[in-house]
Amino acid sequence: MIYYTGDIHGRPQGLQEYFEKHKPSADDILVILGDVGANFYGNKTDKKVKRVLDSLGLTVFCIHGNHEMRPASIPTYQQKEWNGGLVWFEPEFPNLLFAKDGEIFTMEGIRHLVIGGAYSVDKFYRIARGVGWWADEQPSPEIKAYVEQQVASNTFDIILSHTCPAKFKPVEAFLPGIDQSTVDDSTEEWLDKIEEMATYKLWLCGHWHIDKRVGKMCFYYHTFVESEEIKGELRVCK
Repeated sequence: MIYYTGDIHGRPQGLQEYFEKHKPSADDILVILGDVGANFYGNKTDKKVKRVLDSLGLTVFCIHGNHEMRPASIPTYQQKEWNGGLVWFEPEFPNLLFAKDGEIFTMEGIRHLVIGGAYSVDKFYRIARGVGWWADEQPSPEIKAYVEQQVASNTFDIILSHTCPAKFKPVEAFLPGIDQSTVDDSTEEWLDKIEEMATYKLWLCGHWHIDKRVGKMCFYYHTFVESEEIKGELRVCK
């Protein structure tokens, strides 16, 4: 079984409660759509989160969010191939995997393209207080070029991203008090281009702290969706 859910921001208690009831097997996979919060502080606090995630009894597969460091910049991480794509992992937490952007992963026969990253609308608040902001939070030109290459030469069942294409931005989820003219939405604008180019059946994203569906675009936050339900949707999309 694959389980899909949204941001947890370093608070895995909801996952613990869910999987205490659902009793996953070692073959099961949990997909978290960014802002996991396991690479936020770079200290023992992160390790506590990682220990919980690693102990859930299944593989935890993470998309890069905006409120976390990229594993490629952390010396303890190594890279390996997993289900057809490249992931980052630490030997101490072998069940906790972080996807490389632009890679394609086949899980339970479902082809997933991964596109992480987004802009932090609270960037200046975080910088002023010296907490958790990273300049590489959004996709780099190299990542964008790689994703475009993948989209031009492949088809997908599902696209997994942290944020969404600009045309689907949920205005009702905008944070109050944020001047939207100061928000860098270049990643969302670029994802518009990707959405138009790509051949896909469903698109799942997090980031917006909302549970919502618009056509093929699914926003997840507190929702848990199982692959059996997703497979039913994919059959309809044929």
